[in-house]
Parts: sequence; C-alpha cells; structure tokens
Amino acid sequence: MKIFFTFFILFIGFSVQSQQAGQYSMFMLNKYQNNSAYAGLDNSLVVTGVFRSQWVGLKGNPIMQNINAHMPVYFIKGGIGLNIDNIELGAEQNTSMSLSYAFHKQIGNIGILSLGVGGGFYQKTLDGSILRTPEGDYEENSPVNHNDLILFEGRETGIAPIFNAGVFFQTEKFEIGASAINLIEPEVNLNTNVNFQLKRHCYITMAYNWDINNSFSLQPSIMVESDFIETQLEVSTIIKYNDNIFGGLAFRGYSENTIDATAFLVGMKLSEKITLAYSYDLTLSSYNSVSNGSHEVLIRYNLNKIIGAGVLPRIIHNPRFL
Repeated sequence: MKIFFTFFILFIGFSVQSQQAGQYSMFMLNKYQNNSAYAGLDNSLVVTGVFRSQWVGLKGNPIMQNINAHMPVYFIKGGIGLNIDNIELGAEQNTSMSLSYAFHKQIGNIGILSLGVGGGFYQKTLDGSILRTPEGDYEENSPVNHNDLILFEGRETGIAPIFNAGVFFQTEKFEIGASAINLIEPEVNLNTNVNFQLKRHCYITMAYNWDINNSFSLQPSIMVESDFIETQLEVSTIIKYNDNIFGGLAFRGYSENTIDATAFLVGMKLSEKITLAYSYDLTLSSYNSVSNGSHEVLIRYNLNKIIGAGVLPRIIHNPRFL
C-alpha cells in the first residue's frame, strides 16, 4: 500500500497513466473477456465467472472479478456478448461494462474469421479516507484530515466511455486472435485535481488443439499483452483426459526483469454444461517476499446446444477446451 500512496501523491493534480487491465492466469478458458471478436464462436450460450485474489498476504492486494456471457445470433451473421470486470486495488475500485458484436465469415472449408467491436463505460472510485500523508491527522475516532487541499477525504467517482475491437480466426485445430481495449484512451475525472487516463491495452493469443489419442488431448497457448510501455508474455499447456478432467502449467515472463509467476491449474466438468477450474500462481518476482501467491477460480456454463433461429453456420467448430 505504501507504494500506491507514494505513486498517488507524486502524480496528484496531473493526468495519471497506469496499467488498469487485470491479470488472469486462466485466459485460455475465458477467451471472450479480452477479445470481443470471440462472441458467439462457441455456437452456444456461454456464461463465465472468474474470481482472483492476487499476491495474497500483501496489504491492499488486487482482488478481481469478471463475468461475461456471449452467444451466436445467426440472422445477424455473428454473435453478441456482455463483459463486466471489477478490480479492487488498495484505495481504488475499477469497474467496467461493455456490450459487443462480432461478425462471422466462413473462409472456405478452412475456418471462421470473426471481427468484433464493443463499447461501454469505465468507472473508477478512489477512497480518500484510506490515503495517508506525512502531515495528516489520523487519530483514532477522529475524522480523516490529510492537511492537504488537493487530497479529498471521502470517496470520489468518475466515469468514462470505453471502446474495444478484435479479430479472431478459428479452425478445427488452431486459433489466433488480436484485440485492443480502451481504444480512445479516455480520461476519468474524479475531481478538478485528480484525473486518470486509461491506457490502451493490446492482446495477441494463439492456441492449438492436439488429440494425442482417444483419451488424451493437449492444448498449448500463448498470450502477449502490452500497453506499449510494458509487455507481458504468458505461455501455458493444458492436458485433458477423456474430454473431462484437465490440468496444466503456465509461465508468465520472457526475461529476467519480467518473470512474474508460474501457475498450476486443474479443472473438470461437473456436468455436460458446467466446468470448474482453479489455478494457483507461485510468485517468482520480488513480490514473493511479501506474497503467498495468487488464487483464481473459474466456473463456466455452456448451454451445449444450437440456439436462435436463422441460417446456421456451414461448419460448427467445438474447440475441446471451452
């Protein structure tokens, strides 16, 4: 928390630029979250919920929740989706909600190309009562007094519009996607002195589904995330047994300075429609001296049937790890 307060005080009164996007380890099981072009590509109604507690043991550690739903709508030749994200970090709370549409185009007998766009709002709340200054008065049972005319002592909230876009290409075995969020990099104005600028984040993902035999299948995945200041690479491999029980490993980082964590994940289908997964991040960065790692839980509901009316797609793909 001291890091956050120092950062805030140093830049108060200016337009602050910081990384706002949440870091999730099970990105390969939640592809729509960061790419609006994935909406409807499961050819079914899919609802996903994720809870993540990052750097457990560190005071004010990030707590994240994501819930999204998407489905195909064949008469408009694509899919629609809703994505809601919430991140609590120290004195900050960041909530976003967006709606999206994806247009699907069959590319011969090779696969499906999808182009997606979305928009919504981003709300940032800062609780000034949690902030501390060297000259402040914080006696027990007394009102907060920062003794600073710039800092506020209660909660301030600002809202800004957000837009995103993406492209996704899917075949029976291979898939690749690219997307961007916060395209227009809007400012969130909390008051006349405090403004936060939302940075554009770009993602590139790739995955391959390989059937080893009748019982086992393997899915290696890659995700590259960048805000053009920091770039993060994550590689993962999942092995699945009987299209039901699965486990895997992920590694985040690409150099000595960017190594962050190794993630261990397990999951299974509780039924034909519900999948439950859990991952634990073993912290490898300098945060390992103050953190007990990160925990993430994902639950996914897939209706597992074609819905809606209209012309159905020529080829219905059903990737193994959705």
